[in-house]
Order: sequence, then C-alpha cells, then structure tokens
Amino acid sequence: MRLVLFRLIGILEIAGGFYGVVAALRRLLPLGSTHESIFALIDLAVFAFVLIAGVLLLDNSERGIAFSRWAQLLQVPLIATSAFSYALSSGAFVNVFSTLHLPPHLLLDSHFGTQGFVLATSGPGTSRIGINLLALLSWLALRFR
Repeated sequence: MRLVLFRLIGILEIAGGFYGVVAALRRLLPLGSTHESIFALIDLAVFAFVLIAGVLLLDNSERGIAFSRWAQLLQVPLIATSAFSYALSSGAFVNVFSTLHLPPHLLLDSHFGTQGFVLATSGPGTSRIGINLLALLSWLALRFR
C-alpha cells in the first residue's frame, strides 16, 4: 500500500511539475519586463523542484521522500489577502478555504491534472485563507511511513 501511495504522489508531482516548468518557460522566453521575468524564474525553480522530487520519489530514494515532503508542505497553505497572496498546486488539489468577510463562508474546490502558483504582493477583492487537504494528507503519508 505504501509503495502505491508513494507512486501516486510521485506521478502527481511529476505531472504537475512538468506542466509547471513548461508554463514557466513559456512566460520566461518572451523576455518581458524584469518584474515578470523574476516571477517566472521563481515559478520555474519551484516547479523544477517539485518535478525532481517526484522523479526521486518514484526511484524510492530517501532523498526523494524528503524532497517530496517539502514539495507537499509548500502546497498546503492558501493565502489570498489584499496585501499578500500565496498558493501552489502541482498535479492536483482539494482546497478547503474560508472567506474572511462577514459572514465567513466555508468552501471546497478541487481539480486533478493541474498546476498553479500564485505569489503576489496584492490579492483579490475577497480575502480568503485555507489549506490544500490533498497536499496535507500526502505530506502526512510521506511523514508517517
């Protein structure tokens, strides 16, 4: 069971990491503004790390398990406020989040076969905070093997 679970996590990391690297390269290659290029490089580095973690996890190496723990931990928080936004998903996500305006609403969102990375000093009009349940469960599975 452990091997099947680790392989599934590795496959999702590889798929999301590869897709994220390709998307980051597409943003980086037109050589736009310096600001856009810096964020594209950060995007590229994050998804390259997730891709490498997935490959090493499929090799069943201890380093792959450690890297995958970090890759999953990076995907857990979801923060979207007017001052700062952060979210990362690679391969799949099951997000549970709440809006921060009155009355607060608890919402669930999920998608498989996707990638996304948001890092910004601004955010949406409606602030929200939450966690990626799939990443949290994957991190726990990798932690308590």
